[in-house]
Amino acid sequence: MKTAVIQFPGSNCDTDALHAARMTLDADATFVWHAEEGLPKDTELVFLPGGFSYGDHLRSGAIAARSPIMRAVKAHAARGGYVLGVCNGFQVLTESGLLPGALSRNEGLHFQCRTVQLRVERADTAFSSAYTEGQTLSIPIAHGEGSYYADPATMSQLEGHGQVVFRYDGNPNGSLNDIAGIVNRRGNVLGMMPHPERAIEALLGSEDGRGLFESLSTVGVSK
Repeated sequence: MKTAVIQFPGSNCDTDALHAARMTLDADATFVWHAEEGLPKDTELVFLPGGFSYGDHLRSGAIAARSPIMRAVKAHAARGGYVLGVCNGFQVLTESGLLPGALSRNEGLHFQCRTVQLRVERADTAFSSAYTEGQTLSIPIAHGEGSYYADPATMSQLEGHGQVVFRYDGNPNGSLNDIAGIVNRRGNVLGMMPHPERAIEALLGSEDGRGLFESLSTVGVSK
């Protein structure tokens, strides 16, 4: 699966994302600088990695969401191409309008950096088909603004349309409805705060993140 890992000023999980794509997807994975205006030809997956883009100035992900490359990312998603945003990447997806809601300061206002338990809510998406519904995963988090929030109408739509893919089992940050990861209505854009790319090798303490990438490896080329 040809993968473009987007680099913003302040990205710090980009190398992890590139390694995960190459290791689990057998991917032709490359970095794409945020100032570029187009994606590499035949890109299938766009990976927006974690970090502190633009130092989290204004709001986390707010400036990155307006980078030139995001026009190409939006066009890619509109064509049905796959987009994965992790941590800061999730924040960029909400700030750019590719996913609903917002990520706010953690409950308690403390940065959380530890392994948490996630519950797989849906195992029928392009990002979760290698899991089973109800499966518990051990995945690390590292964020200060990871509390998912949306207005009541948006929350009702998310739940009603089955857009919640992962929930926390033991909420670490105050996210509404224990939300850890959501997809868009079409199912080709996923945002999540936990870091699956940091849980693909036993040496790192968990291989539970591999299932997300293994799921993507079965979907084939997006047209």
